[in-house]
Amino acid sequence: MDIVIHKLRGANMDIDLATPADDIAWQQDACPWNQAESTKIHRCAVKNVSLCPHFRGVEYLDTLLCSYPSSNKIVKPND
Repeated sequence: MDIVIHKLRGANMDIDLATPADDIAWQQDACPWNQAESTKIHRCAVKNVSLCPHFRGVEYLDTLLCSYPSSNKIVKPND
């Protein structure tokens, strides 16, 4: 049976990849932009506030697509 994936607009979510590991119950990679600048100010997607120029979406199962350091519109994710 084929799995149908719907791309639904209107999600209102926060994705930061900057939360300290002690503050969350799941494994999370760090934002490469924050790592390069030794900071925690950059956020991927903050509802009603901002969208990172490197953010390219979310892939099943909770895998963030990031184009850092490129902010090109067309990016092929690494597998």
